[in-house]
Amino acid sequence: MPETVSRGSSSTDTFTTTASRATASHSSGPHASGPHAPSPHSSGRGTAAGGASVPAPAARPQRFRGRIGVGLAGGFYPAPHRYQLYLSEACPYSGRVAVVLDLLGLTGSLTTTVLKLPAETPEAFASLRGAYEATWHHYDGPLTAPALCDRWSGRVVSNHAPDILRDLAGLLADGACESALDRLDRRLARHPYVLLGAEFSTADKDLWVTLTHLDHFDAAGTLAGYRHIEEYVRRLGDHPDLSADER
Repeated sequence: MPETVSRGSSSTDTFTTTASRATASHSSGPHASGPHAPSPHSSGRGTAAGGASVPAPAARPQRFRGRIGVGLAGGFYPAPHRYQLYLSEACPYSGRVAVVLDLLGLTGSLTTTVLKLPAETPEAFASLRGAYEATWHHYDGPLTAPALCDRWSGRVVSNHAPDILRDLAGLLADGACESALDRLDRRLARHPYVLLGAEFSTADKDLWVTLTHLDHFDAAGTLAGYRHIEEYVRRLGDHPDLSADER
């Protein structure tokens, strides 16, 4: 699949910055509710690229739930630059995935494509459409985002936000992310939480899900030596705002 938005482009950076602000403004505490504070771990439903709501499931599949590093016979294993992630400006789930990518320094480990309106990013929509059709012959459902795609086979791995967050751990274990982990460790030395400092937010919940999934990929222990990150992971494991599915 062709790259439609280069890594580190202003479009991607702007999207991540905006998503960080949105995530920080909606805490996961008792006041977070309504359509602006969805939990991707409850249903994982994305948004149809272009901003329309995803309709109810039809005869053809709309949810693809392949996994990186789960059932390796399927061929999806961690590898730098193998995967392409489609994110939609209209989708809050996409924003939350983008924040975790940035916090963990993974933006250089995979290609990120930001979808705007179809008239503004036609090549990106054509590329995403090709991935869905390569996954399911004559696919005629919505193009939902976020969508993690395999550039080697051209197929969609997953458009299920919770699985995408968990599988980012595979890229973290496989990639060179020491500088990002150093920054995260220093940040957590000063503040108990990653975005709001003294207040737990959705970014902490999503980051915790990814960090705790490292055990499935990394026997060497990527987090070993990052004392504040390890303390953060243990502390959040007892946080009352984490659901049973997230644990």
